[in-house]
Amino acid sequence: MSASFLQAPASFDPFALRSEFSVLRRKVNGFALTYLDSAASAQKPDCVIDGMAGQMRSSYANVHRGLHTMANETTETFEGARKTIARFLNAQNSDEIIFTSGTTEAINLVASGIGADLQEGDEIILSQMEHHSNIVPWHFLRTRKGVVLKWVDVLDNGQLDMQAYKDAFGPKTRFVAITHMSNVTGVVTDAAKLVSIAHAHDVPILLDGSQAAVHFPVDVQALDVDFYAMTGHKLYGPTGIGALYGKANRLDALRPYQGGGEMIESVSKDKIVYGLPPHRFEAGTPPIIEAIGLGIALDWLMALDRIAIAEHENLLAARTTEGLKRYNDVRIIGEAPNKGAIISFDVRGMHAHDLAQLMDRYGVAVRAGNHCAEPLMRRFGATSTCRASFAAYNTEDDVDRFLQAFAKARTFLS
Repeated sequence: MSASFLQAPASFDPFALRSEFSVLRRKVNGFALTYLDSAASAQKPDCVIDGMAGQMRSSYANVHRGLHTMANETTETFEGARKTIARFLNAQNSDEIIFTSGTTEAINLVASGIGADLQEGDEIILSQMEHHSNIVPWHFLRTRKGVVLKWVDVLDNGQLDMQAYKDAFGPKTRFVAITHMSNVTGVVTDAAKLVSIAHAHDVPILLDGSQAAVHFPVDVQALDVDFYAMTGHKLYGPTGIGALYGKANRLDALRPYQGGGEMIESVSKDKIVYGLPPHRFEAGTPPIIEAIGLGIALDWLMALDRIAIAEHENLLAARTTEGLKRYNDVRIIGEAPNKGAIISFDVRGMHAHDLAQLMDRYGVAVRAGNHCAEPLMRRFGATSTCRASFAAYNTEDDVDRFLQAFAKARTFLS
């Protein structure tokens, strides 16, 4: 094993971090839990769990329009979480942050808003590596309005074909929606270049940041991106909460996604005056405690050395990749340079579900399936893969237990 894989960066101690996650002390089938499914959903530090419970125990009320003490306290904490997200993404203003249930709702919100103004034959550019959450909302527009979806292929190493991306633009291109980091391969797209090319054609662009925002700092102002979607449960926060960043001018022009309370200024029998962003897009009582929990998770994450964590995660992924490549029947999907800490692989003659279930016998949790990315799986001729994904709390011990469990499962299935 290469010496470079022997320790995490000096400014980051994953073993100390693990002590903040009570769940990682449990055993599964008599073995220490080896959790390598963080791309699907990350575990939560105790501060998030305690903070959410503490809010409900000490000061809970509905937000915004109340005048009593607890309503004001809860509103202040809730809106503080919005400011935390703005700081996390380096948005210019917290009014550019919309609370959503996650990336899926964020993309649906944008698709619904811009779709109102699209005509038959208008074109939207997507890539072959998209999660279904960044495919299905655009298919709605294809079937309901006759919008044309233009697909950008990926290269054999999993990278986006940038020449094909440039060539996809035409006089009818109206929007671009592309992932910042693949949830299957971990391949990171050149987001700045994607945005620059789209803007050269006067076309707005949305980036799906579900994975990217977890693994490295994101600066929406530096990227100059129009919309950026992220989800809380992958960022060590709770489920049912996420956020959409939108440039102020883009949000001002976007039609409301849902109607109800909170998103209006006034309602009469024959007229509605909508509120200003972000509240225009947050109809009804929001996920108050979940939003507060996400704010706590992001404050926790931003207090760490995120560059050191990224280096640590990538070292673990490299060590795992090296171990898997010892087997001639293993194929790793997408090996582009500078990819993130996600490894999808298949084994000739073995079903991914069987592998995952056998590895679970040894306490190793990996994901198996098509990872909600069927177009990308078809591109590589796979119906399903196993996926190991790494987080800040993983260690070399996790890698070793994964490789040991894999070897035993592979032998059993051979």
